[in-house]
Amino acid sequence: MIRRLYQWTMSLAEHPRALWALAFVAFIESSVFPIPPDILMIPLIVARPKSAFLIASVATISSVLGGFLGYWIGYGAFETIGRPVLEFYGKDAYFDEFAVKYNEWGAWAVLIAGVTPFPYKVITILSGATSLSLPVFAVASLVARAFRFFVVAALLWKFGDPIRDFIERRLGLVFTAFIILLVGGFVAVKYL
Repeated sequence: MIRRLYQWTMSLAEHPRALWALAFVAFIESSVFPIPPDILMIPLIVARPKSAFLIASVATISSVLGGFLGYWIGYGAFETIGRPVLEFYGKDAYFDEFAVKYNEWGAWAVLIAGVTPFPYKVITILSGATSLSLPVFAVASLVARAFRFFVVAALLWKFGDPIRDFIERRLGLVFTAFIILLVGGFVAVKYL
């Protein structure tokens, strides 16, 4: 099923309304869809490098708006919609213990999930389910998603197709290492 969704998402890059398709994929990925918008965004930018930052803007805005849907799912429909989505991603068993500390570290969770390969939809749903402050959620989502999509857009705009393999295979690892170093730096400053 995931392979078919991936192939369908890739086929949207060639569609005349590919930018609208990207908006749709970025929106639903933030709450329920398993394929990240990068899969569609990368070939779009390679094909239209002059539109790289417009494409990143569409992905960012749509993803953040979709994040509000995920938040609503967690807040208003957790038992009927949210819990089954978390079960699909294998994260439901962790919810109760995670919810206790979530609001204390919620902004960091949104930032980390918004930038790294961790499923952002899990965090949007948990943010709503734990009633994380909506302004905190909105700002953290906007910063994280903009950072992620604009870094990808900038790399593709500057280096073009040769950087594509690196982005598709290794950029998630680079973002994860960056977050670990960032959090490690804050911990070191606090305790040293």
